[in-house]
Amino acid sequence: MEPQLLHTVADGVATVVIRHPAKRNAMTADMWRALPSLLDGLAKDPAVRALVLTGEGATFCAGADISSLREPSAGAAEGPQALAVGPQTLAVEAEEALAAFPKPTLAAVRGHCVGGGCQLAAACDLRFADEDALFGVTPAKLGIVYPASSTQRLVSLVGPATAKYLLFSGELIDSGRALRTGLVDEVLPSGELAKRVAEFTRVLVSRSQLTQAAAKEFAGGRLDRAAYWAEQERGSGDRAEGVAAFLEGRRPRFTWTTSG
Repeated sequence: MEPQLLHTVADGVATVVIRHPAKRNAMTADMWRALPSLLDGLAKDPAVRALVLTGEGATFCAGADISSLREPSAGAAEGPQALAVGPQTLAVEAEEALAAFPKPTLAAVRGHCVGGGCQLAAACDLRFADEDALFGVTPAKLGIVYPASSTQRLVSLVGPATAKYLLFSGELIDSGRALRTGLVDEVLPSGELAKRVAEFTRVLVSRSQLTQAAAKEFAGGRLDRAAYWAEQERGSGDRAEGVAAFLEGRRPRFTWTTSG
């Protein structure tokens, strides 16, 4: 079965599935390359109001497929030293594309979420995990320098001490510790993750995309965009609709969209 990224769109939610069962859904170089363009297309789709990233089966993503990362130039040495900088750059580009996705994103994590898998999960806005999930950031096991932007994103989630613990040791932590440190937002009993993700994404798609998009930028430090979002709010009609719906006891029909 070929490693690939699968996607579906239903009821306002795009679901992207990492599929590489032979390697516990490890990301190949081709999969890293494919993710930004896939996300770009989904971002432009007006039917998409939220995105879920998950892995096929019982594992989220076991990291990068190390065998696919060995792309030495002609005459380069064999062995671990042959790991090229290029594939790591691809991973960062994919991570940044996911972080920049203009609509809410949620990683639904089962099993191992390790290395590049944790890198992708951290780039999502939210992370829900099965109680048996395991998390780790493992470049220290390979002698790889974890990217600066990825390190800062990890620090912003879990704080410097936990980020150092993960990066220095490469050890895995369970879902309970991940929840306590802020790496995940919710931990669900075994078998209930899919139900909870479906329930929560129904909430997300019912809310104002204007509010969500502005909050996402502000949370990311884009305070220079305050005037832009104030103008969007004044021109959108969503505020008037939201207030009217509240007073009338009905669901609001928001019309502002990131796709148009």
